[in-house]
Amino acid sequence: MGKISASLTDASIALDRSVATPLHRQIYDQLREAILSGRLAPGARLLSTRELAGELGIGRNTVINAFDQLHAESYLERRVGDGTYVSRQLPDDLLRAKSDRVAWRGSKRNVPSLSRWGAVAAATPIGPGEYKGRPRPFRTSVPALDAFPYKLWGRLLARRWNQSGRELLPYGAAAGYLPLRKEIASYLSNTRGVRCVPEQVIITSGSQSALELLAKALLNPEDAVWIEDPGFPGARAAFRATGARLIPAPIDEEGVNVRAAIERHANPRLIYVTPSHQYPLGMTLTLSRRLALLEAASKAGAWIIEDDYDSEFRYVGRPLAALQGLDSEQRVIYVGTLSKVLFPSICIGYIIAPPDLFDALVVARSLAGRQSPTLVQAALADFIRQGAFARHIRKMRTLYAERQQALLNAGKREMEGLLDIERSDAGMHLIGWLPEGIDDREASNAASAAGVEVTPLSAYSIEPQQRGALRLGYTGYTPIEISHATRKLATALTRLRRPRRAD
Repeated sequence: MGKISASLTDASIALDRSVATPLHRQIYDQLREAILSGRLAPGARLLSTRELAGELGIGRNTVINAFDQLHAESYLERRVGDGTYVSRQLPDDLLRAKSDRVAWRGSKRNVPSLSRWGAVAAATPIGPGEYKGRPRPFRTSVPALDAFPYKLWGRLLARRWNQSGRELLPYGAAAGYLPLRKEIASYLSNTRGVRCVPEQVIITSGSQSALELLAKALLNPEDAVWIEDPGFPGARAAFRATGARLIPAPIDEEGVNVRAAIERHANPRLIYVTPSHQYPLGMTLTLSRRLALLEAASKAGAWIIEDDYDSEFRYVGRPLAALQGLDSEQRVIYVGTLSKVLFPSICIGYIIAPPDLFDALVVARSLAGRQSPTLVQAALADFIRQGAFARHIRKMRTLYAERQQALLNAGKREMEGLLDIERSDAGMHLIGWLPEGIDDREASNAASAAGVEVTPLSAYSIEPQQRGALRLGYTGYTPIEISHATRKLATALTRLRRPRRAD
């Protein structure tokens, strides 16, 4: 047992070396829980990393790793020459996250009801912006297909077919293949701080399928939905198709502006956010904003959809913990996808459903297409269980960091004054800001004519943006391809800036 703070003797760390959870993660989890429960108050001074390591009998680097992650997520603040403190910027009235484990069956609570479509689906008995051609730079959401372990994947599929093909031929469970659900629950618990059990996991045909299913199950016509602006067009289309009213929630450097969203509409039925890596601008939602968002949802009686579409790819520090892990009321519906991590055509995503929603969403999943191919789910479960998934992610982080740097270098070399490309600590794309007065749709069209695929920021926006920008994907392209495409883009943007001759 080790003390966290000399002024708080009951807040201590107990390390369990018999479990698989790394020691730095155990320290991180227990410190975060102490802060969120109020046992460590804002402004409390912590022991130094050297002192705490000595008390715990572990290496100092282990404690440093935990402190660095807490500092990155704004739980801690450092004062040069004075030590490490619990951040004073945490809103005291919002620190209500509970440490209780997720119960499979929650007690009856005042939660939002299902939409008319969702109610019909729950009562129904269960029976037995298009791209074409090969991806070109800088098409987004394209993983490094050249680096995928094809041979291993092929062996896993063949082995599954040879060993248990007959077992996989009948219809499977609408919620998905149970071994895969177990692997996903374990993976998310260990790497993303998601609190869940396998019985909360629903396998979908990708994240877009998950969003459409949730929109139909949760929304009635005219229901208000907070949606990030700029934000993901796929989510916007899914919600709008139900007849919902979209409330644009502005984005600033801290992520979604909760106060501005409340001023526009204080009682949404649904809130859609991308807190780990805002789509498409790329910032991470700060801790204070996360807590404010949970508080706003609680007051409004709203569900929150957390779309964690590419959180695996963070190049500075560890991936940040999910919003769902802070949710003490089980209002956050967590959505993820494997299409960006592995390859697009795998078409497997997942929903981590609050217990109150699970049964209805499984019925809705059955009506929407029953299941994803069981053979692929089984091979994927093997891929994760054998450690190949984790190895692939680690390899891609290194590769993608190199490719991002290649794009930054090429942009600096070729596009000075034409496009200001911002570095990002995470994700699969970068944002390039155009000079004032340049229309980003015109710039996108000019790039397309030059053989380069870029998407204008305005395509992601409901309300007009103050400055035009282009979204550039880099993960699916080699440094040579990136360099050639940057040169073409620079030529197209240069022509766009030339003054037009008067008739």
